[in-house]
Amino acid sequence: MAVDEVKPTLRVIREPKVYLVGRQSVAEDALAEFLADHGVQGWSTDTPVAGERLIETAGRVCYMSFQRPRPGGNRAYIGHILEVGHGSVLEHAVYSLLITGVSRSLTHELVRHRAGFGFSQLSQRFIDESECAFVVPPAILGDAELERVWLESMEASQLAYRALADRLAETFREIPDRTLRRKKAREAARGVLPNATETKIFVTANARALRHFIEMRGDAAADVEIRRLAVCVLRLLQAEAPNLFGDYTIQTLPEGGEAVSTPHRKV
Repeated sequence: MAVDEVKPTLRVIREPKVYLVGRQSVAEDALAEFLADHGVQGWSTDTPVAGERLIETAGRVCYMSFQRPRPGGNRAYIGHILEVGHGSVLEHAVYSLLITGVSRSLTHELVRHRAGFGFSQLSQRFIDESECAFVVPPAILGDAELERVWLESMEASQLAYRALADRLAETFREIPDRTLRRKKAREAARGVLPNATETKIFVTANARALRHFIEMRGDAAADVEIRRLAVCVLRLLQAEAPNLFGDYTIQTLPEGGEAVSTPHRKV
């Protein structure tokens, strides 16, 4: 996440950062017990990635095909799932991402992805935004005049927030609960903060839902900031689970920026 100290109190962010903070594990004893209970001997899969192993296990349960493995290992197995569109099996792989350096404008779009997603976002009612950062819209990056106009607007918004928060704190001084006083002041003052205000959001989603997000928001026609995030998420997940996300390609667009595509859409 690139952060510039434009002024002593104004922080500007030019790109997001995504942390993969949660992944699954396989309960080996329970899986071995299930296989033994059903007379399956010697089955294994060649991927070390728990999410990919769970997807194959779930898929094989549908047809009890543990003793009829397809050539090519887990990669070929998941590849076949993608080809035939058996997307429900992908819902058994789950990942948790911590996303920073994105705007409130972006998260307004992100949280529309409800199916298969869980969200926990920074609260402006409880957090003091007097020293908040702002995310530069990609479209104005590199244009000195547009950046100047934008920076002046961000600075004015931050100064207004501070003035309102301070005055409101005084207005609510008779409230005995200190936390409640601060919350009431901040929830009112946040109204002057722009969509460009930086936020942090914890996201947990299954692989099928993540694929849908990547396809929708990584498309060339998507909003530029969320498309940039989708490409960032894709790169992280391709390194984590290549059999699940390796079918995507990333292209550089003629107008700049990147977009994603896959031959297996809407799995």
